[in-house]
Amino acid sequence: MGFWWFMLVMVLLTPLVMIIIGLVFKKYAPKQRNFFIGYRTLLSMKNKETWAFAQKHFSKLWLLVGIIILIPSVIPMLFFMEEGEGVIGTVGGLIIGIQILILVLSIFPTHFALKKNFDSSGKRKEEQEIK
Repeated sequence: MGFWWFMLVMVLLTPLVMIIIGLVFKKYAPKQRNFFIGYRTLLSMKNKETWAFAQKHFSKLWLLVGIIILIPSVIPMLFFMEEGEGVIGTVGGLIIGIQILILVLSIFPTHFALKKNFDSSGKRKEEQEIK
């Protein structure tokens, strides 16, 4: 039973980290472009406006995705509570693998939102259409 609790904590780790980072960045997103903290891509680092947009979008997305994957991550673990360590480890590993895939894929919606709102030089698309 001890290993099951350990794997449950490991399964909860990714969604909880996403939720915490989403909440922290929603309120305290890095204001200055940097190479250490924040959503960092070539387009997001073009200027202050793209940087602020990316941090805001990214924080909302991670908060939402973290909340969405939290419960579906725990439910399968409940079905394998009485199983052996091999089964629990395999199920937990699969869940964590899927979570990591979702975490990595969550990069793309922010990237597409940036491309929708800004051109490749970092200027807002609405500003270009007015001129």
